[in-house]
Amino acid sequence: MMQSFISMGIVTAIWVTFGFSLAFGKDVGGLIGDFGYAFLRGVGMEPNPAYGPTIPFLAFFIYQEMFAVITPALITGAFADRVSFKSYLKFLVFWSVLIYIPVCHWVWGGGFLQQLGFVDFAGGAVVHTTAGIAALVSVIIVGKRNLFGESTAPHNIGFVALGTGLLWFGWFGFNGGDALAANGIAATAFVNTDIAGSMAMVTWLIISWVREKRPSVVGVLTGAVAGLATITPCAGYVRPWSAMLIGIAAGVVCYIAVQLRTKFDFDDALDVWGVHGVGGLLGCILLGVFASTKVNSIGGIVEGNFKQFGIQILGAAIVGIYTFVVSYAILKILDKIEPIRVPEIVEKEGLDKSLHGEDIYKF
Repeated sequence: MMQSFISMGIVTAIWVTFGFSLAFGKDVGGLIGDFGYAFLRGVGMEPNPAYGPTIPFLAFFIYQEMFAVITPALITGAFADRVSFKSYLKFLVFWSVLIYIPVCHWVWGGGFLQQLGFVDFAGGAVVHTTAGIAALVSVIIVGKRNLFGESTAPHNIGFVALGTGLLWFGWFGFNGGDALAANGIAATAFVNTDIAGSMAMVTWLIISWVREKRPSVVGVLTGAVAGLATITPCAGYVRPWSAMLIGIAAGVVCYIAVQLRTKFDFDDALDVWGVHGVGGLLGCILLGVFASTKVNSIGGIVEGNFKQFGIQILGAAIVGIYTFVVSYAILKILDKIEPIRVPEIVEKEGLDKSLHGEDIYKF
């Protein structure tokens, strides 16, 4: 919880001072924005036609800030119980500045991927792909948890369900809000978000029930999040019938990704890679298949536009490779300066008590 909440504080400071400006300021060579909006200069109550002609520019700023806050927070689910808080703070800053902000500019701020024609409605590449791949890199470098005989089963399935419910509710704003207006595209994104999450949930239920001989609650909840992550880049570009197929695909592909993670023995505690990373990549690619000009300005393979399909694959690959390489470099360099993993004795006692001097429960 500390890692998630502190992301709100640190990323807000970055976003206000220079992050938003670098992401959405005037394009410099297709790679980054300028400092024109630093310290919110020129970001006020009047709309900016480039970023929502009917909403205050400040509304766009704070909406985008929440994307910037949640993305590195997603990564923390992968390396739970292993990384020191000091190392996490360093990683949070460098990752936000060197990965999130540039990728955000490339895709949404007028950068080279947007110029190429790559589209991502609500963060399949910018949020889920970057977070998922960084999560994979983190567990490769940090290694597995020392369990000391403890179980890795969920501590409280009720909390898992509550968290999923909060996520799903918030996801309607996450996806629908990217229309930047209360219009038909927003309504379509809202409906598609519901459909894809639901279809992925049912698909995951069927697969896990057949394979594991029981209808797992955690499996159902994981499937729902996989569907939500996968529809995210597509939400405002595809028709509802496509969202059904995308949800089914998410349930199948993300389930396989989670099984592969188990096979390769990567200790991704919350399956951030298998659900968010694979889901985000899959959604970016399926956008190139199912996008419809009857919904938005982009058509995919279903309308004979094979070029868009190729652009989507290329854009997703660029974001994925860049994120992997730079995340690896950040973690390796930080680990050379000071070990990012806590000592075994700290891990055994528990990071809550060892690092923060607090226990979550007092009996």
